[in-house]
Amino acid sequence: MMASSYSAKDEDGHITVTGPGGAALRSKKPENTAFKQQRLPAWQPILTAGTVLPAFFIIGLIFIPIGIGLFVTSNNIREFEIDYTGVDESSPCFNCSQNFSWNSTQPCTCSIPFSLEQSYENNVFMYYGLSNFYQNHRRYVKSRDDSQLNGHLGSLKPSKECEPYAKHENKPIAPCGAIANSMFNDTLELFYNDPNGTKILIPLRATGIAWWTDKHVKFGNPGDGLNLTAEFQGTTKPVNWRKPVYELDSDPLNNGFINEDFIVWMRTAALPTFRKLYRIISRKDNMVPTLLRGNYTLEVVYNYPVRSFEGRKRMILSTISWMGGKNPFLGIAYITVGSVCFFLGVVLLLIHHKYGNRNNSADISN
Repeated sequence: MMASSYSAKDEDGHITVTGPGGAALRSKKPENTAFKQQRLPAWQPILTAGTVLPAFFIIGLIFIPIGIGLFVTSNNIREFEIDYTGVDESSPCFNCSQNFSWNSTQPCTCSIPFSLEQSYENNVFMYYGLSNFYQNHRRYVKSRDDSQLNGHLGSLKPSKECEPYAKHENKPIAPCGAIANSMFNDTLELFYNDPNGTKILIPLRATGIAWWTDKHVKFGNPGDGLNLTAEFQGTTKPVNWRKPVYELDSDPLNNGFINEDFIVWMRTAALPTFRKLYRIISRKDNMVPTLLRGNYTLEVVYNYPVRSFEGRKRMILSTISWMGGKNPFLGIAYITVGSVCFFLGVVLLLIHHKYGNRNNSADISN
C-alpha cells in the first residue's frame, strides 16, 4: 500500500499532492493571494458626532423639500370617483346588483348623475376600480397559457395550468384560464348635460391604454390576424363571456388577443383593491378644457356581478402629472423620514453639546 505525499509551493500557495502511482493532484486550497486569503485593505467608518450629525441634517434638508414637492404635485391632480356597486336601495344601480348574475341573458342598464365642481384640463383618464377582488391569489395568477396568448401556431390547445377553464363542451377555450374567464365587462359611457338639457356623448378612446410591450410582444393573434373567425375555428369562448374573443372589437387592430381591454385585465393586480385604465378622454382644443365644470351622467351597462364576493365597483376620472396619478403616500413618506432625521439630528446635537465637553475634560485630566 503506497502512501501519498505532498509538497508546498510558497510562490503561489498551491499544494501538489502525489497520489498512488506518482500522479500529481491539485488540492482545493485557495491560492495565496490577497483577494482569496482576505488580506485586502478594508475601510471601516468610525461613527463620531462630526460625521453622524451632518448626515442626519443633510438627509432631513433634502428629503423634506422633495416630500413637500411630491405632496403638492399629488394634491394638484384632480380626481373624481363614483361607486356604482348598487348596495344602497337609493342607488340607481340597486336593482341591477340585486338581480344580476353571470348567467343573466339580458344586461341591466343604470344611469348615475353627478357634477364636477372644477374643469379638467389636458387628457383625462377613466379607470374602473374593484375592491375585495384577490387577483394576487397564486392559483388565479397561474391560471393562464402565455403560449396561447402569444398566438403561437398550434397553441390554441390550452395547457394544464388553465384547468378547470381549459375546455367547455369538449372544445378548447380561447382564451383559457381563470383570469380571462373573470374579465371585467361593464360598459361605461359618459354624457355631458349642457344647460339646455341636451346630453352630449363624451368620446372615449379605447386604444393606448395597454403597455406597448404587452400588446406587441406578449400578446398576439394566431395566424396573420386577418380572419380571426377562421383562426379561432374549433374553439369556444370562456364560460362567463357573452361573446367570443374575435368579437371584442370591430377594429382589427384592437380585436382578439390584442384587444387592449383584455390585455389590461390580464395584467393582474397586487392588492385586492385596485384600479385599471378603461378609457382616455383626449383634449382636442387647447383653449377649451377636456371636461367642463357642470353636470354629467354616467351610463352603465351592468354586466359584472360583485355582490357574491362582497366586492365594490367604482368609476374614477383623473388627470396625471409628471409623477403619474394621484398618490400622496410617496410625499408623506419623504416628509416623515426627513422630519425624523432632522429631529434626531437636533436631539443628538443637544446630547453631544451637553455631555461631549464633559467627556473631553475627563480625558484631559487623566
